Amino acid sequence: MTTLFRRKAVAVAFTALALTLAGGGIAVAQPAAQAPAEVAVRQPGSGSQPAVTPAEARKAKAALAQGPSALATAPGTVASAVVSSGGTLLRGSPEVVSATRYGPGQYQVLFNYNVSLKTFVATIGTTDPYNVPPGGEVSVAPRLQTPNAVFVQTRTSSGSAADRPFHLVIAN
Repeated sequence: MTTLFRRKAVAVAFTALALTLAGGGIAVAQPAAQAPAEVAVRQPGSGSQPAVTPAEARKAKAALAQGPSALATAPGTVASAVVSSGGTLLRGSPEVVSATRYGPGQYQVLFNYNVSLKTFVATIGTTDPYNVPPGGEVSVAPRLQTPNAVFVQTRTSSGSAADRPFHLVIAN
């Protein structure tokens, strides 16, 4: 009787293995799922970045070609920028090339070296020494298709896009 159960157990194990392999083969043979024709593009103010224009791409490449000093990007150093709510670069370290305002609360800060793998820190900040900065929020991210730029978004405390002055630090 035990021989009968052993034979059945072996038969069941082989059957399970065969069905598993057959099922896997069928899954592999199926065509891959089709990607959606278009990826949903987020609307401005929802966290999206404006497209990089050809002129901006040329400017970014020229800034990269200029390059920083070796000491400026050494580990442990920082690059910084103070930008007005209108997108004007008020002051910053020598590695900062420019600041650009795209729309309400959307800015780009351009550097003369690759900052894509660096640490970005920003805060809403005043642009003069005697005032308290306006309330709000700030977010930073690498700039799409531009390794030497940072994208900054500023918002009101309630979350709607708004122009706010900010201070940006890049930790090397």
